[in-house]
This record gives sequence, structure tokens and C-alpha cells, in this order.
Amino acid sequence: MSGEGSAYHLPEPRVLEELVRVGRGTPMGELFRRYWLPVAKSADAGAVPKRLRILGEDLILFRDGAGRPGLMHARCCHRGTTLYYGRVEERGIRCCYHGWLFDVEGRCLEQPCEPEGGRQRDRVRQPWYPVQERYGLVFAYLGPPDRRPVLPRYRELEELAPGEWIEMDDSGLGSGGFGVVPCNWLQHFENVMDPYHVPILHGSFSGTQFVAAMAEMPEVTFETTPRGIKSVQLRRLPDGRVLRRITEAALPALRVVPSPRLHRFGAVESIGWVVPHDDTSFSILVAGRVTSEGELSRMRSTYGGRRWDELSEEEHRAMPGDWEAQVGQGPITIHSEEHLATSDRGVAMLRRFWKRQAERVARGEDPAGVAFDEAGAFVAFEAGNRLDG
Repeated sequence: MSGEGSAYHLPEPRVLEELVRVGRGTPMGELFRRYWLPVAKSADAGAVPKRLRILGEDLILFRDGAGRPGLMHARCCHRGTTLYYGRVEERGIRCCYHGWLFDVEGRCLEQPCEPEGGRQRDRVRQPWYPVQERYGLVFAYLGPPDRRPVLPRYRELEELAPGEWIEMDDSGLGSGGFGVVPCNWLQHFENVMDPYHVPILHGSFSGTQFVAAMAEMPEVTFETTPRGIKSVQLRRLPDGRVLRRITEAALPALRVVPSPRLHRFGAVESIGWVVPHDDTSFSILVAGRVTSEGELSRMRSTYGGRRWDELSEEEHRAMPGDWEAQVGQGPITIHSEEHLATSDRGVAMLRRFWKRQAERVARGEDPAGVAFDEAGAFVAFEAGNRLDG
């Protein structure tokens, strides 16, 4: 019996370390840290400390009594207990252990156990990160202070039509409806440049998960943009019309994907940020233009009227979607065992583009898409659905 192709002969598995690792000091971790990242909805910053894990760092989000949001390392700089058990006050957050009080920029304001409230309190600083709020989200900058860019404004979220407003979603829109996805961020993000899976996974294998038009096999071209990669997809419909669909993957990890349910045409309705918690988990935070409350959440995949995260294991196996396909690759997929084909051209382009940007950061340069003035921080995308003919 021939042993050709036996799994016994598989070589030692390898992953694209320069792309999948997001901790401090890693190529991709340093690239992510050069951009503002949404870390939570604004409503999550309140009088009760909220645990966050971003790029492998354990953080605490809160809002002081004056309304200022704060983001700092969870470990108190005094004796190391977590500030998750701290108390939010008018001027900041107070550690439960010895009562040290820190403002939103980590300044130590009080040390109750020390003479005169802490004569040396100005010499310590709780590690903190700058935050800003926009589109109902809290954005944080985790990178070098001297390279901090301006927080971008996105045309698609700025130019609202009458009756529109911005809605936020952190339930995993785009990943199957799970708030935290237990796999590497890249396994999901490169899926944005994989339009060929749509007619298979979403259009036939698991039935029509979106609309019938999306089940048509597209003619696709991929192009590099100033901020990433885009795909231009043409679907020739049975009635003779052509669905022209543009999706974009943009730095640091923005999903600029028009709704596959085709409920609107024209410019993309929402922007999603893929935010790694660490090397093996991530979340997606979305801000979008809506005309009715809950419109974003209604875009999530459902089966029999139930959300994807409400399905049984048996139903997930019978009706897989993005979550199953991507988490099914493992916590970090084994890249050395892939066999990329012509339909994977967009994935290969994305990987090369992000690797080049990480190399720029390693050389001491600024990566693409960061701006240090308000004019340069205004961003417009081409993404959207259009119907011709």
C-alpha cells in the first residue's frame, strides 16, 4: 500500500508569526499600536470598572465623576492588586487595597496610608492610555506617545442623510454573532478579501444565508488602496442586471463591508474594527448609519429566527457560517499546511500589505493611513453595493 500523502509525513507546523502575534514588541503588535483602536462602547465606560483585554494587555475602563473616560493597566502600581475592584470617584479611581487614588491619566492624587496623604505621591504614575470618544465608541491609543496620530473621521459615518443616526454594535456582527471569537484575528480579517467563499459557504452549502443574488459566483479584481486592499465584485443576475460590490480591508484592521443582505445601495452603511484581545481571541466593534433602532443587530446571521450564538452544536455543524469556518481553523491556523490557489489572491495581497506596514514601523517610519493633522485624518472609502442595468 502506498504511503503517499500520509499525514504521518507532515512537516513541523509553522505559522506566520510576523502577522498573528499582537503583543508588545511583535511586528503586528507594534503596527496595531500606531493606530487608534475602539476598545468599547461609550456606554461601557461608567462608574463600575470594566475589564478589557486589548493586544495582550489587561486594562480597566471607567468614567470618573466629572464624565472623563479613563483607561489604565489593571495592576495597581502600588502593590499589584487589580483596579477592577477599585471605586470610581469624582476625580478618578481608588484602589481597594490601600486607597491610592488615580486620575484618568494615572496621576496619584491621594495615598491615605502615607504621612500628609503621600508627600511623594507625585513620583508614581499608574500606567494609562489616552482615550477619545467618537461614534459612540471609546478609542484608545496604545502606542508610543511621540507618534500619536489624530483620531480619524470617516466620511461614511460623518455625512448622515435626514433621519439617519449612528448606532454601535459589539455583538460580533460579521463573525456570526459572538461577542468574543476564540481564534486569531487574521483568520477573520483576511476573510474580508475572500469573496469567493460567499456563494459557497453562505449561498449553497448552508443554504441562502443572505440573499439569492449573493449566491452568484462573482467576477473579482483585487487592488491596493492607500490604506489596504479592496475587491471589486461583479455578479451578473438572472434578470440581466449587474450587482457591483466593493469591499475594503483597511489599516489597522477595518472591515469596510457593505451589507450582504442588500438592504441599501450606494456607500457602505457601516465600518467594523477587528480588535485583537490577544493572539487567540478578538472582538468586532461596529458603527453604522441607521434609520431604525436595532438595525445593525438585525443584520446578524439567524437560523429559524434565532441568533447564531443561540444555536445548538448540532445546528452549527449542519449549517456552518463564518464563525465555524474560521474558528474551525484552530486558535491559530497552521499556515505551512495551506495550499493557496488563484481564488486566494486577495488573501495573499492582504498578508503582504500588512507585513510591509509592520516592516515600515520596525524601520522607524510611520505606517500607511496615520495622519497628524485634522485634514489628513478625514477618510473616505469606495466600498458599497451598486446595481447597474
